[in-house]
Amino acid sequence: MNELAQVDPFVFRISIFVLAIFVGYYVVWSVTPALHTPLMSVTNAISSVVIVGALLAVSAPLDGDGGSGAVSKTLGFIAVMLASVNIVGGFLVTHRMLSMYRKQR
Repeated sequence: MNELAQVDPFVFRISIFVLAIFVGYYVVWSVTPALHTPLMSVTNAISSVVIVGALLAVSAPLDGDGGSGAVSKTLGFIAVMLASVNIVGGFLVTHRMLSMYRKQR
C-alpha cells in the first residue's frame, strides 16, 4: 500500500529527450538574425565538447562484457561523425554570414 509508483527509467529518459527536442526547436527558431552568428559559435563550442566525449567512447576497451564495448565504439564513432559535420557546417554558415557584411569591391 505504501509503495510509490515507479516510472521506468527508459520512459523517464525518453520523455526528457522529447521535451528537449521541443524546447530546442522553439529556442532556435525564436533567435533573431542578429544573434545567429554568436549562436553558431556557441554551437561549435558545444560540438567540440561532444567530440571529446565521443572520442572517449571510441577509445573504450573491447572487453568480454557482452558487447557493450563494441556498442560504445560504434555510437562514439557515429557521434564523432555527426559532431564533425555540425562543426564544419557551422563554420561554413558563419563564414557566409560574415561575408555578407564585407564591403563589395
